[in-house]
Amino acid sequence: MIPLSAPDITEAEIEAVVNVLRGSRLSLGPVLTEFERFTADYVHAAHAVAVNSGTSGLHLAMLAIGVSVNDEVILPSFTFVAVANVVQYVGAKPIFVDIDPVTLNLDPSRIEAAITPRTRAIVVVHTFGVPAEMTDILEIARRHKLRVIEDACESLGAEYDGKKVGALGDVGVFAFYPNKQITTGEGGMLVTNDPEIAATARALRNQGRRDSDDWFQHSEVGYNYRISEINCALGLEQMKRIESILARREHVAAQYCGALAEDPRLILPAIARANRASTFKSRKISWFVYVVRLSQQFTQVDRDGVMKDLAAAGIASGRYFAPIHQQPAYRTFRGSGIGLPVTESESTRCIALPFYNRLTDAEVKQVCCSLLEALDARNDSSRA
Repeated sequence: MIPLSAPDITEAEIEAVVNVLRGSRLSLGPVLTEFERFTADYVHAAHAVAVNSGTSGLHLAMLAIGVSVNDEVILPSFTFVAVANVVQYVGAKPIFVDIDPVTLNLDPSRIEAAITPRTRAIVVVHTFGVPAEMTDILEIARRHKLRVIEDACESLGAEYDGKKVGALGDVGVFAFYPNKQITTGEGGMLVTNDPEIAATARALRNQGRRDSDDWFQHSEVGYNYRISEINCALGLEQMKRIESILARREHVAAQYCGALAEDPRLILPAIARANRASTFKSRKISWFVYVVRLSQQFTQVDRDGVMKDLAAAGIASGRYFAPIHQQPAYRTFRGSGIGLPVTESESTRCIALPFYNRLTDAEVKQVCCSLLEALDARNDSSRA
């Protein structure tokens, strides 16, 4: 079985975790501080606040910028459900806007039509580690006096116009689930250049305690979103080798691109296809997953059938992403009435292939051979 993802843990990470267990601090200790500082420096942000998940980070981001009851937040539907969930946590309404068919990121040309007097913020998701069109989105936000949250949970290390994503808007959030570029087991990180946002997030993650409060004083209603020293030790050691991790993932992606580039039934990831095209010269992808799409000329091919064939061959795959607005919990949240034709079309044709640091070239070849065989079989059955 070739899994969809797998963490990359070395002896250095294991030793760092054991050292914490041998010490006296398991929470809110010096490793947390070092992990935050390392991450902030890496993405060129003034502040970083480590939390127990990316979802917690997104929730705190909403609260820290003041999104509240009856506000509206613009976001894509083609993403993981957590970002819409946190909008509802604060009593606001998610307004889904369609995506660009090339990058699969929020389409800037569709944002302004969704803005109303209640709009408070735009959530930009750097989908699959591909940086979104930040120049246009930030300009729209500036004109309409909106806040920008970067959901960078999939994109640690990605760059837009030479700058790391996450620190380009008002606040950014990274996630460290085991399928991400680095992992803390469970965990996330909020980053910002605004000291008040950072101070609010720090207080809210720790039961509403401000720095001036003692342990039994709570300046506001907060949450237990703390992350342990154990998780931080793992994350810190992973961050110390982030560049080699990203390079390895880029190598795996290149192997996929080389093996699949000539098949007209497949659309490869945007930046891989564009290569050095001027459209993407200012963007550097951080490879989170490797997602191919079935070409529209081959709509007779059954995507879910192909995935079943891969599973039968011992190869895991995923349908990234099932649109949020089509989920049972969100069918009443279509938002402003604007259609989402690109989201609905592209989502039915996506297949995430196995992708992780230690995936070997031979395994990539095996996955590609099985995928092409499945496509051949499904093509033949559709003609029959």
